[in-house]
Amino acid sequence: MRCCSPADEPRPEPPVARVPVAPAPAEGTPLLSVRGLVTSFRTEGGVLRAVDDVSFDVPPRSTVGLVGESGCGKSVTSLSIMRLVPDPPGRIEAGKILFQGTDLLALPEREMRKLRGDRLSMIFQEPMTSLNPVYTVGAQIAEAVRLHQKKSRADARARAVEMLRVVGIPSPETRVDAYPHQLSGGMRQRVMIAMALACEPKLLIADEPTTALDVTIQAQVLELLRKLQKLLGMSVVLITHDLGVVAEFADRVVVMYAGRVVEEGAVDEVFQRPRHPYTRGLLRSIPPFGEVAANRPRRLPTIEGMVPDLRALPVGCRFQDRCPDVIDVCRKIEPELAPIDGEPSGRRSRCHRASELA
Repeated sequence: MRCCSPADEPRPEPPVARVPVAPAPAEGTPLLSVRGLVTSFRTEGGVLRAVDDVSFDVPPRSTVGLVGESGCGKSVTSLSIMRLVPDPPGRIEAGKILFQGTDLLALPEREMRKLRGDRLSMIFQEPMTSLNPVYTVGAQIAEAVRLHQKKSRADARARAVEMLRVVGIPSPETRVDAYPHQLSGGMRQRVMIAMALACEPKLLIADEPTTALDVTIQAQVLELLRKLQKLLGMSVVLITHDLGVVAEFADRVVVMYAGRVVEEGAVDEVFQRPRHPYTRGLLRSIPPFGEVAANRPRRLPTIEGMVPDLRALPVGCRFQDRCPDVIDVCRKIEPELAPIDGEPSGRRSRCHRASELA
């Protein structure tokens, strides 16, 4: 893959021989298993449950997309997995987060710090606020290598140069001494990827990795992630509101609304046969490719109304006031996230009428 700015030197392929493929867990065992996760924040108006009884699995060497509109709990879920929820005001109240069979919520903080940046890494939304402006990008990549792999300064710097080359930054021997403000947005995002992958993690959490990038650079970053995922044999949790990115990149999708998982399944199954009205609304808001190609724009359907206040949730389904398929039972009883009759294993929906919706 070529970078947006041409390199002055030949661009070698990533050093495959130096990056061992991670061993696969036992067949059928998820790499990451989130069960009953509850994360709340204390506010002046009361306790707000940003993540409420969220459960999903991430299989080995796969990509799972977390989707939903802003405020649905995607990013808080990722911060909970990394145990980076600020306390106060936030707190993980309940649940289990099993990573390779170990409950991350039961680990002492010292042990958790050993995992972060090593076997478990995260790319944050905005690299300009995530990178330290007073240190060179090379120093910031090398810091993780020295901390987790106990390498010398010279070896850590060499690894930083190598990772900058792997992520497609031209002249990495020079760029390693650049400061974040001296790089373009696309290059800063690549630096974040290099930093996250420097220790060859088993799981990468990518929180809106293409936010604020133009379409061309978005495609390059996603293709880079796909290439490095295959190279390292890692799993990816991709957090985004862009369903097109999920359709292109993910194997499974988890749809969230108001802190809850409302639908889950393989990407093709969910996109072709959505079984929750919220998922249908999200998909209808995407312009059909044929209309875009033919330059025949039209007004797209919208999901009317607003997300309910998480401090004062309605009785019954949380989507009821915005749902075009609402019935009486929706206003009285909140549906469970349950398997769908006739659908493959792992296909679930939180809707009383899931079996009717196709």
